[in-house]
Amino acid sequence: MVSEGKRRRAAKKVKPGDGHALRRFRWWQLFSRTLFHARFIEEDGRPHDWTVDVALWGDSNGEVRAQLYRDGLNVGTSKLPAAFAAPGGIIEVVASGYGLKRCHFIAEDGTEAQLSPDRASAEGRRARLDRDHPATSRVIGATSFIVLGIALVLGVPQIIDQITHIPWVAENIGVFTSPIQLPAWLNISLFVATLAASTERALRLRNHWLLDGGLFDGDD
Repeated sequence: MVSEGKRRRAAKKVKPGDGHALRRFRWWQLFSRTLFHARFIEEDGRPHDWTVDVALWGDSNGEVRAQLYRDGLNVGTSKLPAAFAAPGGIIEVVASGYGLKRCHFIAEDGTEAQLSPDRASAEGRRARLDRDHPATSRVIGATSFIVLGIALVLGVPQIIDQITHIPWVAENIGVFTSPIQLPAWLNISLFVATLAASTERALRLRNHWLLDGGLFDGDD
């Protein structure tokens, strides 16, 4: 959950859009870009399509920004985390180290709903797998959770071991020797598996402060 104070700070970063048209999603953007959609009935009584477009690898300055579109035209832009004004509430966009961890509409009464991922995006394909093959989806999700749990148990003691062997840390805090010492090839394999598991969870906008490193994401 994001605090009201953080939402207010995020809202202050929003700048007006320049009216450019939304670009079509291309297959080669699967892991570098994501799109989420929502449809709102506005004051004119007609439905309007709202879209959040995020370039996950950042812009030319290395900043990850969200672009907001209404009926295909750019109406707002913001660095993440972002809180865009929308009919009846706000659209909140928060990044993690592996993708997005929130892209939700928060209504004025406090209720929340995740926006729908674009069908062509990696998030949309993962959502389609969950809808069409729920059993397979649950197995994949459980596997990702288990991999991250194993990585946490095996990796953290080794990291603490390495940190406490830094001379300044050793002199002022002491040395910790990890009871777990894995060979390099196994540590590399564990690292690759962790990246894959974290990416899979990000495609479902799943983020746990301990398993997914959310404690160190952005302003959190």
